[in-house]
Amino acid sequence: MSHRIDVHNHYMGEVVFDFFAPFVPKGFPMTKWTPEAAIEFMDRHDISTQILSLPFALMADPSDFGPTNLIRDLNEAYAGLIRDYPGRFGAFASLPFGSTDNSLAEVAYALDELKLDGVVLTSNVGGNYFGQPFYEPILAELADREVPVFVHPNVCPNYGAVGFGRVPSIIEFPLDTARNITNAIFSGVFKRHPGLKLIVAHCGGALPTLGWRIEQHVGIGHAPDDADIDAQHVADVLRSLYYETALSGSPNSLLPTLEVTGFENILFGTDYGAAPETFISRNIDALTSSSALNPSQLRGVECGNAQKMFPRLSSESRV
Repeated sequence: MSHRIDVHNHYMGEVVFDFFAPFVPKGFPMTKWTPEAAIEFMDRHDISTQILSLPFALMADPSDFGPTNLIRDLNEAYAGLIRDYPGRFGAFASLPFGSTDNSLAEVAYALDELKLDGVVLTSNVGGNYFGQPFYEPILAELADREVPVFVHPNVCPNYGAVGFGRVPSIIEFPLDTARNITNAIFSGVFKRHPGLKLIVAHCGGALPTLGWRIEQHVGIGHAPDDADIDAQHVADVLRSLYYETALSGSPNSLLPTLEVTGFENILFGTDYGAAPETFISRNIDALTSSSALNPSQLRGVECGNAQKMFPRLSSESRV
């Protein structure tokens, strides 16, 4: 019986494919998503449910933070897939970022009317990170709702100068996750919004490895507007985050993650739609063979933890 719940996969269906294709970095794999192909992939890897997302901000340039109508169509497409394929799909809603009002209106529509499972945000939108004014009202609303928020990395604004022409998934994505959450910690995001329920991609990227180092820098070199925090606050935040295992099931990523949080805060992810299936298979093999997790803990990572976060997935029929 398939049992895994995949919280990280890339929806590139017809609603967004034609719009998005011109902006994909050179060399980054992209094919049009279909439910049939997704379900075939899921069945090959004992996955009962994928929680779909478009883990990028739809933006043509730094002044265009997403076409509102297209994003509405995308979220309604998700609702249709959830309806048409019971138990096989969930979805993190995308948001338009052209205005705060539009973003908050889409949060309400996607969660209250469409009943989607959460919201996806990127580590930065046009160079705006958590802790800066751009994201503040959105984070406040999501914290008040205590809704799951999947945080996918994005390239930093200066990537052209530091990327050496290589795809950002090698090191830039893991670094931008750490950059974003570190700024959120120091700027007091988690003090202002304790209800935030963040799932960080790829086991937090570089964040768990840097956890102790970040703690030791509290009080050293603060920015003028930083919050009054201590090392224990850093540890508490890292403990409270949820981490998913896409491309991060090997000991290099899993063991540092288990140093900052418990197995009950780790979720299963694949990066389907972006990563080659051979890479995904190797990652699943690494995760399932890890001596860091006993069978009960592994079962929690694969599905039990997600069922607690998304209760409807434990009540719907499983495959």
